[in-house]
Amino acid sequence: MRVLFIGTYVPKECGIATFTSDLLNSVSGENNDVHCEVIALTDPSETYDYPEEVVFQIQRDKLEDYYLAADYINQSDADIVCLQHEFGLFGGNAGDYIFALLSGINKPVITTMHTVIREPELEYRVSTEQLIKYSEKLVVMSQAAVDMLKNVYKTPEDKIEIIFHGVPDYPFNNCSKYKKMLNLKGSPLVLTFGLLSQNKGIESVLDALPEVISQYPDLVYLVLGATHPMAKKTQGEVYRQYLKNKVSELGLENNVVFHDKFVEKEELCNYILASNIYVSPYLSREQIVSGALTYAMGMGKAIVSTPYWYAQEMLSDNRGLLVDFGDTDGFKNSLLYLIENPEECNGMRKKAYDFGRKMTWKNVGKQYNTVFGKALKHYNTYPRVQNRFNFLPNQLPEVKLDHLKLLTDDVGIIQHTNLGVPARRYGYSTDDVGRALVALTQLTDSQKKAEEFRELITTYMSLLEHAQTDTGHFHNFMSYKREFLDEKGSEDTLGRTIYGLGHVVSCPYLSKNIRTLARILISKSRSEMENLGSPRAKAYAICGLYEILRAGVDADEFESVFKLHKDVVKPIDTLADRDNFESIIISHADSLVDLYEANHKEDWNWFEPTVTYSNAKLSESLLLAYNYTKDRTYREIGLATLDFLTEIQWKGDFFDMVGNKGWYSYKGEKPIFDQQPIEAGYLTQAYVSAYEIVHERKYLELAKYSFEYFLGRNRLQAVMYDYSTGAVFDGLTSEGMNYNQGAEPVICFLMALSSLNEHIHEAFSTLLQSKVSDGLVTGLQRNEKACYQ
Repeated sequence: MRVLFIGTYVPKECGIATFTSDLLNSVSGENNDVHCEVIALTDPSETYDYPEEVVFQIQRDKLEDYYLAADYINQSDADIVCLQHEFGLFGGNAGDYIFALLSGINKPVITTMHTVIREPELEYRVSTEQLIKYSEKLVVMSQAAVDMLKNVYKTPEDKIEIIFHGVPDYPFNNCSKYKKMLNLKGSPLVLTFGLLSQNKGIESVLDALPEVISQYPDLVYLVLGATHPMAKKTQGEVYRQYLKNKVSELGLENNVVFHDKFVEKEELCNYILASNIYVSPYLSREQIVSGALTYAMGMGKAIVSTPYWYAQEMLSDNRGLLVDFGDTDGFKNSLLYLIENPEECNGMRKKAYDFGRKMTWKNVGKQYNTVFGKALKHYNTYPRVQNRFNFLPNQLPEVKLDHLKLLTDDVGIIQHTNLGVPARRYGYSTDDVGRALVALTQLTDSQKKAEEFRELITTYMSLLEHAQTDTGHFHNFMSYKREFLDEKGSEDTLGRTIYGLGHVVSCPYLSKNIRTLARILISKSRSEMENLGSPRAKAYAICGLYEILRAGVDADEFESVFKLHKDVVKPIDTLADRDNFESIIISHADSLVDLYEANHKEDWNWFEPTVTYSNAKLSESLLLAYNYTKDRTYREIGLATLDFLTEIQWKGDFFDMVGNKGWYSYKGEKPIFDQQPIEAGYLTQAYVSAYEIVHERKYLELAKYSFEYFLGRNRLQAVMYDYSTGAVFDGLTSEGMNYNQGAEPVICFLMALSSLNEHIHEAFSTLLQSKVSDGLVTGLQRNEKACYQ
């Protein structure tokens, strides 16, 4: 059995780090067949030389790390995940970053709850309920915690296990040997230890000491421990200085000692063994576990404590003395009672020590291994449906153009929105108009549809005609005042425009006038098209010109319209030159092949040293070039690069697009965020083209999965498509979904939807009738067929 622990870890100076280390050693020490590793929580300001069992690190406040850790866990050979949970360990609201990890893994989770809140604020209740949902078993360390889980959070009883906090196994002893070893004074020596913070309540003990010391002047009160890192970060040493000032005010300088350091476990145990009395003066009742109190019990110390929940339970049956919170007289009387009644004190110590035998790490390790075994057996016997996407619909959405129409006025498409409301200050973009024409013409499968879309298509064509420059290029950005903001757009703008115009030319249901105008605009751009340098611009141009050639549209078809309007339309010598389009496709496809040959490596099948944006359009353009020319080099590289995009983005049950925060360079780290929906749209189109050309079912399956990225099949399980309006949210960020709904995402959604719509019946029947194709990337979830059934 392989166990992967998640928590803080030594050498970090933190109680849970020590607990995780002790638990790991006890689990592996009790069974040679158990192998343990650790995912450690860290802080950006911390650098640790972790031991070899730490295999992955999560920066506490970096959400991406939680997602990456989930990926690591899924790809590892771990059988069980053992999570150490304390709200403050994890980033987010009430530590909710951890759910980015838990929601994404397919291993059983055993959670040790170091805190359970009886009267939680809303965010802590929600976080606890989520934790319960994702955990196979919950381990708590007291009956009080069990009762709270059942009564407050309605947790099923069979999900809860009680295993005490572990303690080292030392013989019952007297103190003199260890006092001498540490050169400590104090008769008696009273000890409080642990990371120092204002909740510690040490001032209550200090206020009680003057009267005790007046009778027993050799008493020493040792406060052992560094200031808690979080307290130090936010408040500095305010609390420690407050305590030191109180010591001076009370005249206790000779009787109170502060050891401001974090001691390792062996040294800590020596300090406990050297002490006569342990005092635990916490101020909060909601303390569900205390490692310090547990250690003191396990080593047979006389104990005085405030009645927080854990202490009440552990010190029952006369295993210690309880004093009310802040009760100075109570602490004074309890200390005097223990000093003046040695036989009763020893009896109390022995009861605590005997109870502590249940809590030795050896016994704790055995109990955890038993829970691990039960959970794993239960998990395997009754396998959970690991499909996280069972909310997906079993059919594609209907075409809905409400949002596209909302963004469109009598000029063109408003580029961006502010929370779904068109933001006029951003104006218009030729890029959007060109691709919108692709989407609309793909959806125009009848004369009725042509009439329905006529106004939109005419408006978009009008903008393109206006945006074309004298050289045949196109302006890209126009302000809301109808003023162009550039001398000309980028090469990609030209490519996207040709892409859209090519679809207009090849759409038989559109009017001859509109199609003729599109052909003229393309022909006027010929010299600009021939001299493109941008790989993506070339890919767009290939896709647009391919549509004309594929449809067999010849210039003669437009000749009558051309003659009727020769006073308006300037004659273009190359209007009928079909060979020009073919030569441009071959030239651009060859240059993409050259680019691939220059940059691809054995483990990097891509055109460039970095995967950036609009990626799948490069692969698709070569596949279309192959389909027209039958040059098998285009096919080979088109498929190889498309498969590479699958390899780096398909996670087994969802697509994880390359984020634009740095892009993905060879030998670099793939960024998760920000993910853009254009990648899902273009992937869907490319997979559909691949399926149509090579007839391999895996591409149709992948097309469906990449399209479902919009519907929630993504890392955040976020539904990006608004079924009521047809809008699409702008992207996925580390903070969640971008709630703006601009032009590009809805256009790319419509392009993908129209491509997949042609094969949707076949796509669904493929998923239901066949096993996952052998060629599909390893990890496709077979149980997804059941979801669609």
